[in-house]
Amino acid sequence: MQIEIIDFHSHILPGMDDGSPDVPTSLEMLRAAARQGVGVQVLTPHYYPWREEIGSFLSRRTESAETLLPACDETLPRLLVGAEVAFFPHMSELDLTSLCIGSTRALLVELPFESWDGRVEEQLATLTLDRGYKVILAHVERYVEFQRDKRVWNRVMALPVTFQLNAEDFLKRDGLLRRDQKKRFCLEFLSQRPDTILGSDCHNLTGRRPNLADARQVIAEALGESALERADMTVKKALGL
Repeated sequence: MQIEIIDFHSHILPGMDDGSPDVPTSLEMLRAAARQGVGVQVLTPHYYPWREEIGSFLSRRTESAETLLPACDETLPRLLVGAEVAFFPHMSELDLTSLCIGSTRALLVELPFESWDGRVEEQLATLTLDRGYKVILAHVERYVEFQRDKRVWNRVMALPVTFQLNAEDFLKRDGLLRRDQKKRFCLEFLSQRPDTILGSDCHNLTGRRPNLADARQVIAEALGESALERADMTVKKALGL
C-alpha cells in the first residue's frame, strides 16, 4: 500500500509570490506532486509583514484559492492553506491565527538569513510557550551558514519548535562542495532529530519543482524507512490528521 505523502511547504497558489504565476502552472505542479505520491499539499505563500498588512494578504490568498480550487479534481492532492511567515520583531504580539495551516495552530516561520540574536530566540519562545502556536521553522538547513554565534543557534535548537527540511537539499549531486555539505547536514540533522517535517518548497516546474518522493528515496537509503515513518507521524500530528 502506497504511503500518503504530505508536502508541508509549497508555493503553488497562483500569483501570490515568486512561485506559480497562474492556474495552469499550479495545476501542473499539483499533477507533478500527485505523481510523486503526495496526498496532502500544504500551500504556504510568503507573507512579508513589511510589504502588506495581514488583512491584505488574506484577501489576496482567498482570491487566489478561489481561482485554483474549482479547477482541481479528485486526482490531485487535498489542499490545506496557510503561509510561510517571515520573522519580524514583536511578531508574538499579533494574532497570527489566520496565517496558520488550515484550522490548526501550526505556524510555518521563515527566519532571517543572517546571524541571529536574542530577539529570534525570544520571539520563538513567546510564540510557542506563551501563545500556544505549533511553530515549524522552514528549511532550517538554509540558516546554519549565517550563524556566527552558535550559542544562539543552540538555544533556538533547544526550543519546543518543529523543524522542516527542504527536499531539494537532500538531492544535490553536482559535486559542488557547499551543496554536498548541505546534503550531509540534512541527513545528519534528520538522524539526530527524527521528529522533523519534510517539504518540497516547490516554486515552479523546473529548478524548484515538486520533488518530495525523490528526497524520501535518498532518506530511506541513507537512514532507513523508520526515519520516514517518524517524519510522517510528526507532520500528521502537527496537522491533526
